[in-house]
Amino acid sequence: MSILKVALMGHPALRQVARKVDPAEIKTSVFQKLVDDMIETMREYDGIGLAAPQVHESVRLALIGIQDGGDDRTLRILPVVNPVVKPTGKSTAEDWEGCLSLPRLRGRVVRLDKISVKALDRRGNRVEFDLEGYPARVAQHEIDHLDGVLFVDRMKSFETLCFLDEYSKYWTDD
Repeated sequence: MSILKVALMGHPALRQVARKVDPAEIKTSVFQKLVDDMIETMREYDGIGLAAPQVHESVRLALIGIQDGGDDRTLRILPVVNPVVKPTGKSTAEDWEGCLSLPRLRGRVVRLDKISVKALDRRGNRVEFDLEGYPARVAQHEIDHLDGVLFVDRMKSFETLCFLDEYSKYWTDD
């Protein structure tokens, strides 16, 4: 496995709509290596999610991290191929987001609070699952990358856009 180079805001790879993956492609060793390398890359950079365009691959593949328990060691990573998000409620929530492609930046984004995700898993099997709260936010953020959308595009106002150091000093209760 390899650590992949993460594209930074401004790189054209982040603004393209990623191509749909042919189900036959999923089982290939090349695709499986991409999934493994993305998982290793996400862990290396302490990410909670990662999308293929962020590692210069224009395919509809995203990793969604779900924390099972109270610490980062219990992070379950769900690879999703050709994902589609549907709302399962009308409620939204505004909260902080960051991104490996916009390192050291944070901003508040409004997202759906409850969603359903339909996709193929890393073996090509159809999956559908519901998410709410923070995992739903992560999924929407990563799936946005597949459409060339960054979290700053979703911000209602840039008043909260800040660097991580300032976020830690002025925006957290710690």
